[in-house]
Amino acid sequence: MKKMFVGLLFGAALLSSATLSAEIVVKNGDKIGFLGDSITAQGNSMHCGYINLVITALQVNGVKAVKVPAGISGHKSNQMLARMDKDVLAKKPQHMTLSCGVNDVWHGKRGVPLDQYKVNIRKIVEKAQAAGVKVYILTATMISENQQAKNNQKLIAYNDFLRQLAKEKNCVLVDLNKDMQAEIAAIKKKYPNFKGNYLTVDGVHMNPLGNMMMARGILKAFGLSDEQLKKATDAWMKSKFTMRLYVNISTKEYMDLSAKAVGTGKSAEAYSMDAVRNAVSK
Repeated sequence: MKKMFVGLLFGAALLSSATLSAEIVVKNGDKIGFLGDSITAQGNSMHCGYINLVITALQVNGVKAVKVPAGISGHKSNQMLARMDKDVLAKKPQHMTLSCGVNDVWHGKRGVPLDQYKVNIRKIVEKAQAAGVKVYILTATMISENQQAKNNQKLIAYNDFLRQLAKEKNCVLVDLNKDMQAEIAAIKKKYPNFKGNYLTVDGVHMNPLGNMMMARGILKAFGLSDEQLKKATDAWMKSKFTMRLYVNISTKEYMDLSAKAVGTGKSAEAYSMDAVRNAVSK
């Protein structure tokens, strides 16, 4: 089961629209700015976050890059524009990924209308390019893993603008929204009875599979070949992270669980995690 999930993720990721280069464009010592919102913030704070996965992937392929994390929870295009000089450009990166759009749409009346979003994003790109920074525009990922949901339908126009701007400004497009839809469609086709979220913990913020999906899209844009991506995946599989499970059970169920756990010399929580490990290893 575990190998199948990873296989699906890797296979669908190869459908990314980012163009493969002849060589890795990020060089030793290069700084990479990651401008974004909470998805980006978690991409840095989590061991399995996409920023850390990108840096690890480059390292195992012989490139030691420096991350410049610039994700702040809740931020929208206007706030990213206001702080990009301090948070990104002042660090003098050679590359910058821009992940923006989820909160502009998701926050509703507190969000940013499309016309103002276009102005803000255009200014962000132009300021970065004026500073000599190569810009990688990431399409905004989904807002719930249901493409027919109202917010995802509204997000279409925002992402269409990003695709158009990438061509206009000669930026590299990393179409993560397209990749994400493909991943979800693949798992639902394989398992039509599957319910819940596959790439996210809450419909928006990435779980380890979602972070790998984002990292692969960016790495393809950086020029990694399929062989180099495979090498990166092998390295990711060896890393560990903390998985917290919250389960609603009755007091009696917890007492029964604790009774079983005590017999093995473990707490109820440790006993439960061992059960999870045994289940996924089968």
